[in-house]
Amino acid sequence: MAAGRIDLVFDLAVILLVAGLATALFQRLRQPAVLGYLLAGVIVGPHLPIPLFADETVAHTLSELGVVLLMFSLGLEFSLRKLVQVAPTAGVIALIECSLALWVGYGLGRGLGWSGRESLFLGAMLAISSTTIIVKAFAEQGVTGRLANLVFGELIVEDLIAILLLALLTAVGSGAGLSARGLAFTVGKLAAFLVGTLGFGMLLVPRFVRAVVRLQRAEITVVASVGICFGFALLARSFGYSVALGAFLGGALVGESGAEVSVGRLVEPVRDVFAAIFFVSVGMLIDPHVIAAHAGLVLLLALVLTVTKIVGVTTGVFLTGSGIVTSLRAGMSFAQIGEFSFIIASVGLSLGAIRPFLYPVVVAVSAVTTFTTPWLIRAAGPLAATLDRRLPHALQTYASLYGAWVERLRNVRGTPTTWARLRRLALLLVLDTGAIAAVVIAVSMNAPRVGRMMGRFGWSSAPWLARGLLWALGVAVAAPFALGAVRVARALGLRLAIEALPSTGAVDLSAAPRRALVVTLQIAILLAAGIPLMAVTQPFLPWLSGPLFLVLLLAALIVPLWRSATNLEGHVRAGAQIVLERLAAEGPEAGPPVEGVAVDRALAGIGAATPVRLTDGSPAVGRTLKQLQVRGLTSATVVVIDRGSAGLVYPTGDEPLQPGDVLVLTGSADAVSNAQALLQGVPRAG
Repeated sequence: MAAGRIDLVFDLAVILLVAGLATALFQRLRQPAVLGYLLAGVIVGPHLPIPLFADETVAHTLSELGVVLLMFSLGLEFSLRKLVQVAPTAGVIALIECSLALWVGYGLGRGLGWSGRESLFLGAMLAISSTTIIVKAFAEQGVTGRLANLVFGELIVEDLIAILLLALLTAVGSGAGLSARGLAFTVGKLAAFLVGTLGFGMLLVPRFVRAVVRLQRAEITVVASVGICFGFALLARSFGYSVALGAFLGGALVGESGAEVSVGRLVEPVRDVFAAIFFVSVGMLIDPHVIAAHAGLVLLLALVLTVTKIVGVTTGVFLTGSGIVTSLRAGMSFAQIGEFSFIIASVGLSLGAIRPFLYPVVVAVSAVTTFTTPWLIRAAGPLAATLDRRLPHALQTYASLYGAWVERLRNVRGTPTTWARLRRLALLLVLDTGAIAAVVIAVSMNAPRVGRMMGRFGWSSAPWLARGLLWALGVAVAAPFALGAVRVARALGLRLAIEALPSTGAVDLSAAPRRALVVTLQIAILLAAGIPLMAVTQPFLPWLSGPLFLVLLLAALIVPLWRSATNLEGHVRAGAQIVLERLAAEGPEAGPPVEGVAVDRALAGIGAATPVRLTDGSPAVGRTLKQLQVRGLTSATVVVIDRGSAGLVYPTGDEPLQPGDVLVLTGSADAVSNAQALLQGVPRAG
């Protein structure tokens, strides 16, 4: 026993001292601490000829404590109240992003010749971004405001998706496989466990924690909270799930007590110590020789991850109503993987679902993307401005105004009948996509059986014919549901567009914006339903079928989107002309203009038309809109420049601004506010 204690003390001393020195170095270099922990793991690990060796068994045993406490802390920050608040926006974004990454990762694994289980674990590892890295990067760069709230809300939903993936992958890696029956049983068992645990826990845990906190004894609060953490971890393990799932649930239940802030503050030092040991233990598995042998794979995965995350998050954020700037900044913030990916990889390795080389490869990908994340966040603003300049003018206008329409939609207070219709349409969409998934899975699972049956009748020499006939039947059965999903998406988009942009009377001035909004909402709805559908069905389909279907679907929708954007541009030009005439009629003696009813009617469906007068001291005077990058940096559009007799409608952006110019801005309230600050030289939030 004495020798055992001496070894433990030695291992802890080596691990924590080297980790402390490495993280201090990385802090001086302005790099995330997790990179220092990983480097410390490489140094004390068995793969480098450095006379500092920590016992791997001890390190990994202690690292499991780090996983449990880390997941408990994430659970503390998660709450059902927060989930309800962020679900309408962050839920859609996370669903699109995680499904796309899971789908791409699985397809990439299959394309590399990996097994189905390995490919599934790869997709899951690529699907979840690092909360730790993003929070650290935002804090260092002072990112606040709407962007920070949006990103942190999405991280909450991502954590929930990661927990569900972890539970499903544990079951699949244990032998349930990818069969429809096995997955159905796994999902049902998981749902029963979650409902039972949360339902029973909500009755006891919050009350118990509140009673403990009322004692006002810090040590009792820490002991009780950590006890709940490990108790739920043990409960999850007894049901065959990861201890991480149980710790997360324990943290979420403690968080429902209302004392999550005080508990989190007390548990934080203990968590940080064992979390450091966890990351060091991850680094101990990094073999530089393995990384060198698979350097091409590391770079390929890092590139695929970065592109997939940026595309997925940017698309989701834009479709939920943010401009190009916010969307791209959010997308480039998520281009990394971290602690959840390590946990998923360790589960796959312990279950034998992945080969040993994949773990250090994933850790290397995390290190690469962790290093690039701060650079990507800083480059997002200039890149968004460049992208905006290269877009066709009609799409520039459309992109800057779409946020105003979604903003109106969020502020709509519809009748109970309206919301009942929307819920009915959403339910029909879920049923249609669920039916398509069921048909695909059923056909895939029964194709071998049909081939054997046809072999009994002398058709064994042509198994491809059996599969072809069965898939043709499957397509025939699924086609009505696919058409139904498209029609329901159209009806749902139309209903939402009418709520956001109602008819304005005998002359419907909102018709053109409404048509553009309908097409965009239809695309958003189909992507929100279609990408998860493809992620679920991809293991049962040829790996190129999903991308081909997505390309065909988007190609069919791009044409009406372009037509709507072109019509919208004409609508904005006509409305801007009316606004200019009204401002000219008021004359300079009228003073600074204010938003009026006539302006709103002339620009129906274009958001809040806000006039801004430039003074002699404005930093915008003497510069052009292109030089200021008003649209590229704020997503607002200048539709009118009023300078007396030489007013400009829909300016090109090459005209130097002059003192006394009145610029009419349109777009979402956030975009217009940022544009006003830019024109007046006021620092913008976030």
